[in-house]
Amino acid sequence: MRADSAKSFGEAIRRRRKELGYTQTFLSQTCGVSVSFLSDLENGKETAELGKSLYLASLLGLDVMLEARG
Repeated sequence: MRADSAKSFGEAIRRRRKELGYTQTFLSQTCGVSVSFLSDLENGKETAELGKSLYLASLLGLDVMLEARG
């Protein structure tokens, strides 16, 4: 999946979390972030911290790759 916005990144995080059978509460406790942060991230709120977002993606087994356009 291509994540080219905060919304699509959040959707990818939510999809993977659900694939793994994790609740927001379980994942937030495991990762040391608040449920509200995770909810904001999954809902595409653009103020979510990048470092925490990348950490969560990594813990869910997702790679975040940046590629030059064109």
